[in-house]
Amino acid sequence: MNKRVKLFIPVAIFLVMAGFLLYGLGRDPNTVPSALVDRPLPEFTQPSLYPELGEYSSGDFLGRILLVNIWGSWCPPCHLEHPFFLEISETEDDITFIGISYDYSTVEDREFLAERGNPFDFNVVDLDGSLRIDLGVTGAPETFLVDQQGMILYRHIGAIDADVWNDKFVPLLRQIR
Repeated sequence: MNKRVKLFIPVAIFLVMAGFLLYGLGRDPNTVPSALVDRPLPEFTQPSLYPELGEYSSGDFLGRILLVNIWGSWCPPCHLEHPFFLEISETEDDITFIGISYDYSTVEDREFLAERGNPFDFNVVDLDGSLRIDLGVTGAPETFLVDQQGMILYRHIGAIDADVWNDKFVPLLRQIR
């Protein structure tokens, strides 16, 4: 092979990799495409965080606007968004807030909600991880907006604050109300 061609191959590989890097740097890390947007909320039956309340299934929530939040008491960004969820759960009467406890920290999660307030109308535990897998969850917190027909409208990765709420959720809520 010609010496010039041999020198060109590493340069070409470097340029392609640099292009991918620059493309990735310009993307919002909280915007990850979800195969579930515009699809129904996966069917599930999971126990309540409070055992005396039994189980919940996806069918229990049809006909309601849902804000489904995957969280954990061990999750620092979940601590950051918690006060905002308390605030909007008081003002958004037509939204059903569902908290999905991420793992086996059920005792800690109950203590967290008892100490800091509970913004959720329903608290679900995903002990086996099947619901997280069905939702394509990559970590906590993640939040899904679901319309009255059970269709997922939006997926947000990361903590939610007033700016995210007003920029991403409010326009979608206006459309479905």
